[in-house]
Amino acid sequence: MTTTRQNATYRTPPEDPSRLAAFIDTMIDIGQTGQIFGPHGIGKTATFFSHIAEAHPDAALVFVPAANLTPDDLLVNAPVREDGELVLRQLVMSQLRPGKPFVLLIDDSLQAGETIQSQLMQIACNWTLGEHDLRELGCIGVFLTDNESLAETSARRGDLAILDRMVTVRMTANDTAWRTTLAARHRDWDLGPFFAVWNSLGPELRELLSPRTMEHILANAREGFPLRWALPLVNGERLRLEDTHSRRTVNRTAEILDRLAAALGVRNPDTIPDPVRQVLRAAVRNRWCVLLQGPPGCGKTELVRETIRAELGREPLYFSLPVTNVEDLCVPLPTADGTLENLLSRPFTGGEPKAIVWDEYNRPKDKAAFARLMEVTQEWSLAGQPIRNLRAQVAIQNPPYHLGRKLLVSRNNIAQATRFTVSLQVEPADIPANEWLIKRYGGVAETVLEWWKNDIDDEGREWITKRTLERFVKLHQRGLPLELGTIYLGDGEYAPVPLTALIERLANRKVTGLGELAADVNGWEARLRAESASPEGGDAGDVVHQVLANAELSQLRRHRKVVPRLVALLPPKLRATYLVGVAEDRQRFWIEVFGNMPR
Repeated sequence: MTTTRQNATYRTPPEDPSRLAAFIDTMIDIGQTGQIFGPHGIGKTATFFSHIAEAHPDAALVFVPAANLTPDDLLVNAPVREDGELVLRQLVMSQLRPGKPFVLLIDDSLQAGETIQSQLMQIACNWTLGEHDLRELGCIGVFLTDNESLAETSARRGDLAILDRMVTVRMTANDTAWRTTLAARHRDWDLGPFFAVWNSLGPELRELLSPRTMEHILANAREGFPLRWALPLVNGERLRLEDTHSRRTVNRTAEILDRLAAALGVRNPDTIPDPVRQVLRAAVRNRWCVLLQGPPGCGKTELVRETIRAELGREPLYFSLPVTNVEDLCVPLPTADGTLENLLSRPFTGGEPKAIVWDEYNRPKDKAAFARLMEVTQEWSLAGQPIRNLRAQVAIQNPPYHLGRKLLVSRNNIAQATRFTVSLQVEPADIPANEWLIKRYGGVAETVLEWWKNDIDDEGREWITKRTLERFVKLHQRGLPLELGTIYLGDGEYAPVPLTALIERLANRKVTGLGELAADVNGWEARLRAESASPEGGDAGDVVHQVLANAELSQLRRHRKVVPRLVALLPPKLRATYLVGVAEDRQRFWIEVFGNMPR
């Protein structure tokens, strides 16, 4: 929001309104409908919210996201009782009766269906809707906004009779107040160098790196996250900041993000320990909407629900998109005062803290339900009603391709993709599902995990998800063939991973794990001392190091008396690796171990 308060970027905040703000004021003064086109994420909608509140404090902004309207949302014929008898009346949505002067903003106006377009055009041309005159209801301005790009909308407004009723302007990022808004939001940071990097880029790169994405970069920088997480995932692929010179395309993503980090005086790390839980905690803390994309069966959903539950002290609101109808979210309902009131689903009501999990986000049951999500993820409202005390939103999805096979997921566009502050590509190693398996299934799970970590290659581990490992445990407990637990590919073919070593392990083949080291700790100490003359260590040191590195935290804690005795005899360069790139709780364990080692 534009402000006159001083901040680190603007010692004397700019007083002149942005070009868009001036256009808004002019259209209100002359009573004309304003049509505004511009790229996604440049702050068109945000300018309306901030400018109307500042320049027209006595007026309300009625925000109508056209992309998620259904034909009965704006106007419907319904029976009402007047003077003792039932009559048929046209009822309008309750937001159009705010009881005070209002400015009507129809956002994403080109993305509405044909029936809605007819209703919107009556509003835009005549400021009426059915039998209702919006001026009589208090309307002082009507505006339509969208991006003309056919990559984001399949419609074009070409009817001259309609276009002749509107004043149309095209805006760019330089026509909105996004810089002063971000400067006011980050008062302690001098964003001048940050903006200078953006200004130095060519038009193509500036459009890719929209002001909305720049805002996400600042949010990630605040938390010490990799800045690439701010770049959206478009159809499963991270947006690349590419420049074209003489028919040659250059990927400048890493360079530009490093320059932005340097301008802010922060690091741009490649990754962070325990990324999923860190992102989820930041989402609850900062009121973020985040996207997690990862392969099926790696435990994304369970970890999200567990972490949100721990942060909020209550279960998140959970919606699986393949079975979610628009009626599961809200339904328009005629009321006694002659308006249409959207009745929200019960989970969205009440003042208690809430977080929403949108599972299988790119597998929506229908377009109407997904359109409703566009409003919730961007505006944190549903059918124009703010969701009270909504603290975070987490969308979870699979990539379009995995292990060379196409998954049945829908496509998105860049406007949809940039709704998320963090877009994280999750790897199976980022999900601590191993601890959950050990806690739930004990020694059998430990044996299965030892096989998964040591006996198969990286490609095999991709085929054997944590969900598959759990099936192995259950099948073994019931005496059924383990092959049945692998992914079935059709025509009698299963995932191409040999299970012989796992069957042998489960049949008590002698193996070396942390339990075995603990059972013969004196013997292993003797082997390690025999190798101590070499700074590189030897075969025994390699075995101990591999076992300790692969062990889960619960296993290390179970053998906390044995671990320091063995670690003290390992080469220092191996010991140092236990602190690098690990989660905070595991790092604390190793710091405690090193602190108690004999000197």
